Amino acid sequence: MLSAKPAILAVLRWLGRELRSAATLWRVSLFKSASVVSLLTLLSRIAGLVRELLIASTFGASALTDAFNVAFRIPNLFRRFFAEGAFSQAFVPVLAATKAQQGEAATRVLIDRVATVLVWALLGLSVLGVLGAPGLVWVMASGLKQDPHGFDVAVVMTRWMFPYIAFMSLVALGAGVLNTWRRFAVPAVTPVLLNVCMIAAAWLVAPWFKAIGIEPIYALAGGVLLGGAAQLGVQWWALRRLNLHPRMSWRWSALRVAWACTETQNILRLMGPALLGVSVAHISMLINTQIASHLRPGSVSWITYADRLMEFPTALLGVAMGVVLMPQLASARASGDSARYSGMLDWGLRLVAVTSVPCAVALLVFPTPLVAVLYHYGAMSAFDVQQVTYALMGWGTGLIGIVAIKVLAPGYYASQDTKTPVRVAVGVLVFTQLLNLFLVPIFAHAALTLSIGIGAMVNAAWLLVGLVRRGSYKPEPGWGIFLLQVLAGCVLLAVFLMWANGHWDWTALRAEKLKRVWLIALILSASAAIYLGAITVAGLQLRQLLRR
Repeated sequence: MLSAKPAILAVLRWLGRELRSAATLWRVSLFKSASVVSLLTLLSRIAGLVRELLIASTFGASALTDAFNVAFRIPNLFRRFFAEGAFSQAFVPVLAATKAQQGEAATRVLIDRVATVLVWALLGLSVLGVLGAPGLVWVMASGLKQDPHGFDVAVVMTRWMFPYIAFMSLVALGAGVLNTWRRFAVPAVTPVLLNVCMIAAAWLVAPWFKAIGIEPIYALAGGVLLGGAAQLGVQWWALRRLNLHPRMSWRWSALRVAWACTETQNILRLMGPALLGVSVAHISMLINTQIASHLRPGSVSWITYADRLMEFPTALLGVAMGVVLMPQLASARASGDSARYSGMLDWGLRLVAVTSVPCAVALLVFPTPLVAVLYHYGAMSAFDVQQVTYALMGWGTGLIGIVAIKVLAPGYYASQDTKTPVRVAVGVLVFTQLLNLFLVPIFAHAALTLSIGIGAMVNAAWLLVGLVRRGSYKPEPGWGIFLLQVLAGCVLLAVFLMWANGHWDWTALRAEKLKRVWLIALILSASAAIYLGAITVAGLQLRQLLRR
């Protein structure tokens, strides 16, 4: 674990320089908002990568890391059902419409009533989750039974981490309110607190647990729970400053009034299809985790490490755009401004193309250096690096689709249409599992990320065609030339990265950790310069696009 510290410090120093230089990009309101969210999400994702680096170097890829990843995935699964997923998709459009049509006083009443219903639901869910942890772990990854100790550890950590769902669901409510009031910074930065708590747990608490005879990996579960509480505390403080903090009631009569509220019922009505849609997406992940648990030990961890790395561009690009666009699109729909609605979708999709295509190229032709620099320390072997690389390339095939969905899906949710994305998700789920049937025997764990990547591309294309056919989105002129300009930059980028991938033995550079970090920093900086220079020479006016 100590050997990873110089690399971590170098990454943090680089982050400081990047954040300072990126501050000059904040030009106009919508792009400024997206930039704020992107930069703070960048901070969160770098903290997440530091977290994964520490976990990988401390624990490697084993039955116990598989146990933690399964246990952590269970509350994350429910969190996405009741927080960032179905709840946010239903809550934000109704909140924005209420604010636009009825004013702030009625909106505050709605916040209180929704929070009351949510707290009661979360209390019951948390109790059921703690009691039903063994069954949940078995459903998620019955293959852990191959190592009974690993299965038992997963059950214990699931019980400790399950209240994290309650914290994060209330955080999602707060984020929806803050984003509707265009206070994007706090919701974007609070995920850093989870990563900081988990870093402290891996760096400081795990060695102490080992010294006193407690399984060290239990420290990570404590870090998760503390991180959830910290995020809720910060958002509650931000809401109090705006006098928007929920005033929840524990009285049964207040719950009945909140439940009967027209807007609450509308949210619940919208949550039904949205919950099914989120469920479909995560059923695919659940099936894949189940399959991975029956493959070679370490398979769940290899996929998880690749997933964390893939989430870096996904969150930085897609999540930021989705967070900013959702309330804006909902507002445009509520006011009947179809031209602004379509224009924001067009702007978002162009940003998706100009940013996610080069990132996908990097994941496909430059994966080994990325994995080696981030994870190849301590208990992480060269074989583990190779296996994570294969999984990462699978994610790379679908990165464009994964990011595009973050822009396209809000186009439906803003119109309070949660059914169409569900139908699309069900079709993609069937398609993805058919791919697994053929690909897993050939590519093992890497097939699981490859199938999701291909499915994401199909999902994005389906959503796009639907928006165009219904007339909600009318592509503005110039898309053909625009895509050729992006393609020209990506071709040059791919040539350079393929050369850099083969010129150095990235796993052999493990003995020279700082050299490897600075080398990849130089290569990535040169890659950005090559790509931006190429698209500029090709005639793409990036500054004009950002200001549009």
